[in-house]
Amino acid sequence: MRALFKKPLATYLVGILLVVFATGLVLYQVVENILILGSVMLTQFIILTLFLLHLYERYIRPIKKATRTIDEIVKGNYRARFHHPSNDTIGILSAKINSLARNIGEFSRHEKMQSEQLSTVIDNTQSGLILIDSKGYIHFVNRKFINIFGGVPKDYKGHLYYDILDNEIIHETVQKTFLYEKNVKEAFTHYKGIDKIYLEIVGAPIFNEKGMLKGAVLVIYDITEMKKLELMRKDFVANVSHELKTPITSIKGFAETLLDGTIDDKEASKEFLAIIYNESDRLQLLIEDLLVLSRLEKEDFQLVLSEIDLNQMVGEVALLMRHKIDEKQLSLSVQISDGATIKADKERMKQVIINLIDNAINYTPIDGQIWVNGIETEDEVIIEVKDTGIGIAKEALPRIFERFYRVDKARSRNTGGTGLGLAIVKHIVEVHKGDIRISSELNKGTTISVAFRKELD
Repeated sequence: MRALFKKPLATYLVGILLVVFATGLVLYQVVENILILGSVMLTQFIILTLFLLHLYERYIRPIKKATRTIDEIVKGNYRARFHHPSNDTIGILSAKINSLARNIGEFSRHEKMQSEQLSTVIDNTQSGLILIDSKGYIHFVNRKFINIFGGVPKDYKGHLYYDILDNEIIHETVQKTFLYEKNVKEAFTHYKGIDKIYLEIVGAPIFNEKGMLKGAVLVIYDITEMKKLELMRKDFVANVSHELKTPITSIKGFAETLLDGTIDDKEASKEFLAIIYNESDRLQLLIEDLLVLSRLEKEDFQLVLSEIDLNQMVGEVALLMRHKIDEKQLSLSVQISDGATIKADKERMKQVIINLIDNAINYTPIDGQIWVNGIETEDEVIIEVKDTGIGIAKEALPRIFERFYRVDKARSRNTGGTGLGLAIVKHIVEVHKGDIRISSELNKGTTISVAFRKELD
């Protein structure tokens, strides 16, 4: 009954009272008995009030609840529900509203999940992304873009691209994308601190469903590694050409001299043939080292692993190198931890030690000293080759493992070095998942250490 005194029923109740009062005025003209008139008016009031309450409970109140539920759904509360017990029209409406809320909630969750996934992918892609509208305002930048150009997203969002980005190539790319309405590709360099990075930018126009241009997306690729590889390839080709040209020119020149008649001079012929032999031997060593590097760099390269006694292997290598060591009057000291073993490819490991000792011999003056140490720890085995050679300047240390890089070009050529020894060592250590370290001081010597884990993954 409380509902009768609340809006909107209170209004309707006032209306019923007016209707009853009007009915009473009409009946008063024909009914003289006040008691009967009052009874009729009271009965009429009760019937109309009961009808009003029935109408309220049956229709008005459920519709108000349905309206409140829909308001909650509109606000984003998709968990809101409207329950009505009967199976009439209001009951059907209740089921429809609840079904709508469930469907919208499911759609919202699905859309949110897709949005989060898309945002995660875009934000973590390895290319920089910028979204620009048709008026030139930036709407979105991803993490990679921020990583390249610095700042935070709010430094870019909502700003005109030409006010916030000071790179002319980016400006040109945006302008051409809008002007020609097709993909535009450009390349430029950018400095991040003292580091120079190479970038490629692609501008792609965005059209709406009517085919009207609504903006552009810029994709920025970091091609620094690709550029470095290209420069390394060019340097490698140039170095190989130069290294091959020298012995081939010598062989050809002395062969021509012999053909021109010097062959009759036994002493000169012997000297020239010795030079031809030495140059061809150097050429063979160079080609063999190139083939070794090529095999090591193949993706399908397989190691033949076995348990190696480090003391025995270093002893075998020292025996092989003894003649060259004695010839240069050097002293070799070998000290290996008792029982030191390593799981590795034996032939490749021998090559590592041979190249390191050979490198020490080539760059150590007469009467110098070389030490080969093998140290076993709990987790790894370290092979160290130390010499009293010419040493390496500090600025040259980062390049020492590059192909054909020579600390002393004249000396290395005279000793017959190919310039590939340490590059081969580095590759072999890397395929064994080991670590290589170098320390050196000019005119005092060099120490190169290679460390291998006892258990390979």
